[in-house]
Amino acid sequence: MSVTTSVQVENIIKASYRLNGVAAETPIQHNRNLSEKYGANIFLKREDLQVVRSYKIRGAYNLISQLPPEQAKKGIVCASAGNHAQGVAYSCQLLGINGKIYMPTTTPKQKIKRVELLGKQYVEVVLCGDTFDAANAEAFDYSSKNGKTLVPPFEHPLIVEGQGTVGVEILKQFKGHIDYLFVPIGGGGLSAGVGSYVKRLSPDTQIIGVEPAGAPAMKRALEEDKVVILDTIDTFVDGAAVRRVGEINLAICKKILDDLVLVPEGKICTYILSLYNDDAIVVEPAGALSIAALDFYRAQIKGKNVVCIVSGGNNDIERMPEIKDRSLIYEGLKHYFIIKFPQRAGALRDFLDNVLGNDDEITDFEYTKKHNRNTGPAMVGIELKNKEDYTPLVERMEQHGYEYIVVNDNYNLFSFLV
Repeated sequence: MSVTTSVQVENIIKASYRLNGVAAETPIQHNRNLSEKYGANIFLKREDLQVVRSYKIRGAYNLISQLPPEQAKKGIVCASAGNHAQGVAYSCQLLGINGKIYMPTTTPKQKIKRVELLGKQYVEVVLCGDTFDAANAEAFDYSSKNGKTLVPPFEHPLIVEGQGTVGVEILKQFKGHIDYLFVPIGGGGLSAGVGSYVKRLSPDTQIIGVEPAGAPAMKRALEEDKVVILDTIDTFVDGAAVRRVGEINLAICKKILDDLVLVPEGKICTYILSLYNDDAIVVEPAGALSIAALDFYRAQIKGKNVVCIVSGGNNDIERMPEIKDRSLIYEGLKHYFIIKFPQRAGALRDFLDNVLGNDDEITDFEYTKKHNRNTGPAMVGIELKNKEDYTPLVERMEQHGYEYIVVNDNYNLFSFLV
């Protein structure tokens, strides 16, 4: 079976009319702080301000609203752990169509309640499996057996066309030429849709796709010229961390992407915090992807007009401690050690006096006393004021005879302990 390698710009325009009054025409805002930092004109396309707090309503509604009456009457099915579920749920409520949404049992209660709130009486949430793949398998099986339409998160022409309406709004709202457009990539629906429209009407605009480093599904697919299923991924950027991209989306992205950037999860966390602290903008990890990529294009974008798509703002406040921790570790400001301490009174006081710098702070300390031994291990987390303080800290530990293991450098140990 041949794979669609393009979507029609005319269909994206039709989708924009179809979504009129359903999806908000989100603003494109100049960001002074980022513009000053990079010496460029940085604008943010605020899809985090949608009623479902992400662009996902666009593709979901565009597909569901075009179902034949007999299929709509049977109802629809989808699998999602987050934004796609909310877009589908809200579409079901608006169209009066019954939907069954499969979500992993590990989905936070806040997200489940949000889906139920948006879908009201039209939506049933089914919790099954521990992962999206497990929930997706259940959804596929149920839809096949019951003749219900499965609404995929990204791999469908109507989904791509719906997401492409973000591009329609960008070119409509922006006054002047856009030199660079940074687009977050998960399964590739947003990048394929937006890229198809923008490249047709503004071919000189450089479209830069952005993926989390821990889930480079599009990067691998472009390198191997086929869809690749990743064995493992870092699921932290949950709105963009997928094991595989869509066939349709890959075919389109091969033609419209000018570059693709991988951004470490820790850097993404740094930008989540800076957007909140500096601009009072609350974004989810995927929502910060496009902005976090600016560091990799600092020289190229100087003096240019740049648009970053902020794809979503569904961030659970309970994740903030982890976000802060990941940011500090990435920036070289927080380090975890396993240190052997003498098992005697005053040992910790000696460490504080002899090793810890004036601006260093112990943020974590777990000590296990070992009977009939001269030393006992402690897991110590130390936060630095400047990353340059790390080398002197380690030198003082060695100078005073402390045996230690750097936990940050050992992935398995770090994952187990921290």
